Amino acid sequence: MSEERNSRKLLQGVVSSRSGDKSVKVTVAYKIPHPRFHKVINRKTVLHAHDEQNETKPGDKVEIMETRPLSKLKRWRIIRVLHVAPVLD
Repeated sequence: MSEERNSRKLLQGVVSSRSGDKSVKVTVAYKIPHPRFHKVINRKTVLHAHDEQNETKPGDKVEIMETRPLSKLKRWRIIRVLHVAPVLD
């Protein structure tokens, strides 16, 4: 028997900060048209995500998936790292 999960939201964003053990803040950017002037506006939202292996650092581009509530603010978890941020020395 193979169990299938329900479809869940997937988003891509950039890790903006590490906010504790196994927790990160991910900034997700999106664009919407202005309702009156129809100019495209850049917006962003900050989501708290669970990072089980503590493998991400600020600047990494990641893919996150919606999940059950893990804490007061965490409703997302990191699926994979799409692009690693360069290390500046």
